[in-house]
Amino acid sequence: MRERRALVAMLCLIQACGRDPTTPAVGLSAGCQIVGAAIGRVPITQLIDHTYLGFTGGLYPGCANTPPAAHDSAGLARGKSVQPLDVNGIPSTGGKVVLMSLGMSNTTQEFCSFSFLPPCDSWTFMGQAASDPAVNHSTLAMVNAARGGQSADFWLTSTATNYDLVRDNWLTPNGLSEKQVQIVWIKVANPNPTISLPSASADAYALVTQMGKIVRALKTRYPNLKQVFFSSRIYGGYGLGLNPEPYAYESAFAVKWLIEAQIAQMKNAGAVVDTRAGDLNLNTGTPWLGWSAYLWADGTTPRADGLVWNRSDIDTDGAHPTQSGETKVGAMLLTFFKSSPYSKCWFVAGGTCP
Repeated sequence: MRERRALVAMLCLIQACGRDPTTPAVGLSAGCQIVGAAIGRVPITQLIDHTYLGFTGGLYPGCANTPPAAHDSAGLARGKSVQPLDVNGIPSTGGKVVLMSLGMSNTTQEFCSFSFLPPCDSWTFMGQAASDPAVNHSTLAMVNAARGGQSADFWLTSTATNYDLVRDNWLTPNGLSEKQVQIVWIKVANPNPTISLPSASADAYALVTQMGKIVRALKTRYPNLKQVFFSSRIYGGYGLGLNPEPYAYESAFAVKWLIEAQIAQMKNAGAVVDTRAGDLNLNTGTPWLGWSAYLWADGTTPRADGLVWNRSDIDTDGAHPTQSGETKVGAMLLTFFKSSPYSKCWFVAGGTCP
């Protein structure tokens, strides 16, 4: 157990893998040793002894970058339960494990292609994975469901048009079905936000509610969904754009609080703790929620792992990544899925989970 958690901690630093104080929680701040307020915006993976506007950092509760033991065990169990399924959702050695993306233009650019149409650009996540011999190329099928302009509001209900488009344009034509989707990578945001933290009306809080609805819509649409991995936005400080700073940075707190809501709910005997996030009970079929790669760094100020966002990595609109930016995200995602104890058993050829 100690070795596994040490590995997860190391990965969080490499990938740059607290709580909303207005929401009741059960011991979520245990372990935080706060010495003062941070100066400026600090990557939340490094925000472990300071606060941002009074909010604690770390990817997970207690200012930690690794999940607490119970959530860790649940994530490992869900990863191990992933197996090839046929189009009817029945386990089959000839079946597939579908990993799907969901989100907006940045999401599709980084996962596959700006146009969202195959073939994927070689420098994106899917492009890099396609040429990596360590990746499971036999039973793993990747589907880019993200599309330009499809912000959080477009994915909130299981009857949303986007889910029909995914089924009709990406799954069925490739011999796949909704019952084979077992893992989803989500990166969503809202266009043109105007209210930042610490306001009670901040966009980060709205995102928590939206992402909770998306998770429930996904489970309805994809009955065999086991795991949902989130990333927040890349740096948004090179222009006003559709989602500038501090909103790009603060989107990480939305992801953090959503995951903490599930952790707190399970610690509270399955009763909802965070009403913004809503019901995320693992015992009633909700997928396990966790971080994938944390993508934000403060422009050219190096993060602990050396990540920077140069002006050349971001398009002229200040919001979308250029090819070099897509390459960075693709590499971070590939490293995460290949190395994470929650995913390597289904992502890596011959891989196992602890």
